[in-house]
Amino acid sequence: MSTTPIGSYKLFQKLHPLSLLAQLTSRRVTGCLSIFTGIVSWSIYLEDGKLTYASYSDKLFERLDSHLRRLSQQIPALNSATRVQMRLMFETKNEHKSIANADYQAICWLVNQDYITPVQAASLIDELAKEVLESFLCLKEGSYEFSPESSLDELPKFCRLDLRLLVEHCQKQLRNRQNIQSSIPAGGGSQILSKIQPSQVQPPLQIKLGQKLTIPINFDIAENKKNTQLPVGKKLYTIACIDDSQTVLNSIKHFLDENTFSVVMVNDPVKALMQILRSKPDLILLDVEMPSLDGYELCSLLRKHSAFKHTPIIMVTGRTGFIDRAKAKIVRSSGYLTKPFTQSELLKMVYKHLG
Repeated sequence: MSTTPIGSYKLFQKLHPLSLLAQLTSRRVTGCLSIFTGIVSWSIYLEDGKLTYASYSDKLFERLDSHLRRLSQQIPALNSATRVQMRLMFETKNEHKSIANADYQAICWLVNQDYITPVQAASLIDELAKEVLESFLCLKEGSYEFSPESSLDELPKFCRLDLRLLVEHCQKQLRNRQNIQSSIPAGGGSQILSKIQPSQVQPPLQIKLGQKLTIPINFDIAENKKNTQLPVGKKLYTIACIDDSQTVLNSIKHFLDENTFSVVMVNDPVKALMQILRSKPDLILLDVEMPSLDGYELCSLLRKHSAFKHTPIIMVTGRTGFIDRAKAKIVRSSGYLTKPFTQSELLKMVYKHLG
């Protein structure tokens, strides 16, 4: 087989994912195939031609979380608290401080902390790989490089998956999606991979690559939305939200997953105490600025009641001054959440005080 450097091929050449995967399996390579479009990237990790992991940069942790939520139906320990903790540890929005292979490291952490077994991790990786490869097979053009050294080398491996079987599954899925215009030929993926000659369609890979082949971008990928259900035996946390603004209450309710939280909305501060007594919340979100009753006063009243001496009370306000924070401490509030806040900021505060 030719060993011509990949960078010597002419530009603007179309990408043929099936041909690339055929080369990987036929040559039983070990390393990482990286595919780039300038917007997103794919990483396919192999050992002796078998897949150990596949990753797709777009909505990385949303995809992982979706699969974990489905898995939590059999594993209650994978509740929202566990998943949020995982994302806080490994997900980062700052590309300059990103964690290498953050999603795979997160899976390793779940195994290390005994949230899932190695066998369950292998099943999770298999499901993720199918979704990643399905999007990869739809790619028309891009650039790629192969490295014999993998950044997963120092991490534990949970499986070695057959690429031919994975592709066969993905092609069946793609044929069932009428909204995807794919150039993938009909027929079983395993047969195509076994019959196709790697050098027929795609320039042969050189194992020791020093540069990327730059090709223009044009791809069409359909989102895969998952439905989730409440895991068996999962604890529901009751959150009481006290705010005179129904818009704010609705936003908080929208931010808090109904499979994990039961949200009690209170928009009349005068009646708040009785409603909170009835609901016995695990945590209280209390607006500072309300008519007829100041939030600090209500917090002080709640702390005087024996039922709420130790209940986490988070003050929610648009004020950011030192005096306001001092007032919050005086009435023994547990935390201070500044408006406007994101879903991530709300969940971080909630889980911090729910333990």
